[in-house]
Amino acid sequence: MSGVREPVVAHLITGFLGAGKTSLLNRLLAQPALADTAVIINEFGAVGIDHLLVQSVDDDVVLLKSGCICCTIRVDLKNTILSLFERARRGEIPPFSRLVIETTGLADPAPIIATLSADLMLKYHLRLGNVITVVDVPNGVANLNGFAESRRQVAVADHIIISKSDLADAAALTGLRQQLGRINGAANVVVLDETGEPAQALLLDTLNDPASREAAVAPWLGANSGLGHEHEASHHGTIGTFVLEADQAIAWPRFALWLSMLIHSHGRKILRLKGLIDIEGAETPVVVHGVQHLIHKPLHLPGWPDGVRRTRIVVIGEGLDRELMQRSLAAFCLPGQEVQPEQAAQ
Repeated sequence: MSGVREPVVAHLITGFLGAGKTSLLNRLLAQPALADTAVIINEFGAVGIDHLLVQSVDDDVVLLKSGCICCTIRVDLKNTILSLFERARRGEIPPFSRLVIETTGLADPAPIIATLSADLMLKYHLRLGNVITVVDVPNGVANLNGFAESRRQVAVADHIIISKSDLADAAALTGLRQQLGRINGAANVVVLDETGEPAQALLLDTLNDPASREAAVAPWLGANSGLGHEHEASHHGTIGTFVLEADQAIAWPRFALWLSMLIHSHGRKILRLKGLIDIEGAETPVVVHGVQHLIHKPLHLPGWPDGVRRTRIVVIGEGLDRELMQRSLAAFCLPGQEVQPEQAAQ
């Protein structure tokens, strides 16, 4: 036996300094449902999980009472991940079915996502799951206002967990929610309770189930709800979220060309891109999902999540002009429209 069941889903937990990532991990790793989890953290000595340790495999890897494996990044993320798979293959550590990576509080998650998504060796072993960002109520707004790293952590999140809500009043919680919505209106926002159960559910991956994939699309379609009738961008500083739309079905080659030129033109400014695409000749939507210059393999959904057949692309980016991007998308979608190269680069 290899000791590892594939594919392993890699979830990313990020959040600014003091947001409560480690406290969240402590609670999650004690749950029986997450016993077959491997955890990678940046600085092992700084993580307060000593009370959970039962056996040291070596200086870098420990086994927890729950059965989870916990280790630190020794050389780089790729080598650490591959080392865990090799150890499991040799039977030195228990098998694991999911991987959780906790970043440091000052980390930009985008390069980590890129490593997990693009590296050919890692893609053989795992696939990217949820990007979960922890934001605490007492300091969240100040951190978002004062630190670009905090804003980027929120911008790339699939799910945002609001922590320490018991340490602030309702007005502070409402203000934080509004701030988060302006940066990333496509994320699913969860207020953490005392059990941590909502966060636990985000790590119990069910993305192989088409119905679950369809349900996962619903929260980011809700990005429309926070915008005006014209779907204007909602901004916090230079980072904003907006929705591009097209009522006409589009031929896949035309859309792929538009997307390729858009990514080539804007690159790192596009922090996150998620879309439902109405493709000519297809009854159900195609999901596209990207981070910066990386686009994941498109997926077909079994149906339109909200029953509305229309291309909708949620863009979360820095310093982007929605109107220019909307015009370039429309130019590619209009049947018979002659497309100029500069239109795709807008």
